Amino acid sequence: MASHSPSSHSATVDRPLVDRHQRTIKYLRISVTDRCDLRCRYCMSEAMTFLPRAKLLSLEEIAIIAERFIARGVTNIRLSGGEPLVRRDVGDLVKRLGGNLGRGLEELTMTTNGTRLAEHAPAMVDAGIRRVNVSMDSRDPERFRYITRHGDVAQVIGGIMAARDAGLAIKINMVALKGFNEDEIAPMLAWCRDEGFDLSLIETMPLGAIDEDRTDRFLPLTGVFRDLETRFRLERDAYKTGGPARYWNVDGTGTRLGLISPLTANFCEGCNRVRLTTEGKLYLCLGHDDQVDLKGALRDGGIAGLDEAIDAGLYAKPKRHDFRIGEGEGPAVARHMSVTGG
Repeated sequence: MASHSPSSHSATVDRPLVDRHQRTIKYLRISVTDRCDLRCRYCMSEAMTFLPRAKLLSLEEIAIIAERFIARGVTNIRLSGGEPLVRRDVGDLVKRLGGNLGRGLEELTMTTNGTRLAEHAPAMVDAGIRRVNVSMDSRDPERFRYITRHGDVAQVIGGIMAARDAGLAIKINMVALKGFNEDEIAPMLAWCRDEGFDLSLIETMPLGAIDEDRTDRFLPLTGVFRDLETRFRLERDAYKTGGPARYWNVDGTGTRLGLISPLTANFCEGCNRVRLTTEGKLYLCLGHDDQVDLKGALRDGGIAGLDEAIDAGLYAKPKRHDFRIGEGEGPAVARHMSVTGG
């Protein structure tokens, strides 16, 4: 990817990113690929059809769009997928975006499944990434292989340890699944506390058609938290990452427990996020199909066209999502989480 200074595609902040509900957008999540080397059952069908490479944003285009968002006030960028580390030359994008740190961008992070973390962690640190989220719903080898359809949890844990050794702060993302991993939640929190990792628990979200009934797996975090309160000393923590999680300090240590509860504790009122897909569509909400085509706007109209499309998207951003899980309920939207990015 060609090297450009951030100013080559950025301008003075003249139109802050404020939606029609007066929420200021500070957080951009970018899906650099819809592909993944795992097939988690709550996220994907086993036989997925991925986007043709010709339809994807180039890494240069991703950088241009991201830098325009920075110029207009975004302070946090998270790279995600699919699995971001399966995209060739993603390290060049990380390095480019890292050059914006301290120049409008306050934090660059990544969500990964950890399978390739050991290989990439040192370069990520060199580029300015200081923390990563690792998706891991079980530490039991057989359960992990079942939920991912073929994954090796030892490989993921090895990547986590290598990333910590390289200097990255680690947060484990664990989707709470009824009848599957609920007995592992307290042990996972204890493991994170002992290893110095944070843990975020996430309610399963009705995104995309999958091969199972999400109703059977939905586990409300309200009950999970009540159980954890009997096992750990949990004190409310004002810590913020820019995302939707609410945090608690665990046993007076540095470990934090985060809860992401889109169904039992709606967090839309303070939403400060938008999401860019790998094919250049800007989604304003995970739970709605409202989107604008930034790839077409950039290619046809340059930075002026890009700004116009961003403004149109901000006006269309809904007040809240419409997630529902229940008997006979289909997914809120047809697209999978891997398309929009975590």
